[in-house]
Order: sequence, then structure tokens, then C-alpha cells
Amino acid sequence: MIEYAKVILPKVSFSRELFRKELTKSMNWVEPGQLEELIKWCNENFGEMYPDILHEVFSHNAA
Repeated sequence: MIEYAKVILPKVSFSRELFRKELTKSMNWVEPGQLEELIKWCNENFGEMYPDILHEVFSHNAA
């Protein structure tokens, strides 16, 4: 499912709300062993654009 996330997230990155929604879904779909890869990939690709959303979604998932 991580490959699906890597396709979808760039396509919805034009909208903060769509990006947040799809990132949240992606966090729930990925295999536990792929979670770190997804987090790293998102930070590399969207860290400057949506640092607040990444922090919110990733910290909520870790809780």
C-alpha cells in the first residue's frame, strides 16, 4: 500500500484538507514495517509544504 500512497499524495497535495485526509488513510493502510518508510518519504517530499499536517498526523498515529 505504500506505493499507492506515493501515487495519491502528490496528486492531492494541491489541497490541505485532501492531503490530510489521504495521509491519514495511508497511515492506516500501510504495513507496520513500512510506516517508517512512509514517514521519511512524506517528510522528504512534503516537509516544506505541509510540516504542520505531517506533524499532526504522524504524532497522532504514534499516540
